[in-house]
Amino acid sequence: MTKGNNKAFIRSELSKYRLKDRIAIRIADIAFYLLIRVIGRTIRYETEGWENFESIEEAGKLPIYAFWHDRIFASTYFFRDRGIAVITSQSKDGEYIARFIQRLGYGAIRGSSTRGGVGALVEMIKAMRSGLPAGFTVDGPKGPRYEAKPGPVMLAKKTGNPIMPFIVECRRYFTIGSWDRMQIPIPFTKARVIIGTPIYVDPKADDGEIENTREALQRSLEELTAAGEVWRASS
Repeated sequence: MTKGNNKAFIRSELSKYRLKDRIAIRIADIAFYLLIRVIGRTIRYETEGWENFESIEEAGKLPIYAFWHDRIFASTYFFRDRGIAVITSQSKDGEYIARFIQRLGYGAIRGSSTRGGVGALVEMIKAMRSGLPAGFTVDGPKGPRYEAKPGPVMLAKKTGNPIMPFIVECRRYFTIGSWDRMQIPIPFTKARVIIGTPIYVDPKADDGEIENTREALQRSLEELTAAGEVWRASS
């Protein structure tokens, strides 16, 4: 299966929604796409640990991108147009999110960790087996903030692909009053993409090993976050 005929990249029909909802979804879709596109183009990115990304490619594997939900704005722009499959909510809000991330070259798999989660994970497994990388905001969709969930670990176990923890630290940003205190980059800011060591999961891993790996992912993201804070403070 290729990106071109994978349903994750095909926009869903809006006929099930009322007219005013269809209009709202289309407006939100375009507004968020333009916001990320316009601000993202001004961000001056630099990378650290890019060899960790390259090691995954050299091993013939696909990365499972894993990061905190509050960094989603700058991360979405940096990793655009890579055909990454991500889970989006089955709600109306999830509809416009799915549509604008598809504009940025992502595949949208409908589901969440609280509703339709098992089905979404199955679809993620199928997407990876068809040749697509995957992405997780590991503390999403609603928290607790900075607490990694086991979704990417289960996906790594089922597919043999490694988890690639990373963070994007913006030098200047403001936060909004959401549960994750989402960071919105200030235009023309610098940002550092810091990529951690890939985490592989044994396909025969039991529940204890799954939890140990989730804790390893938690520690990795915490260390990356701390490294980002040090970089930001040094400016």
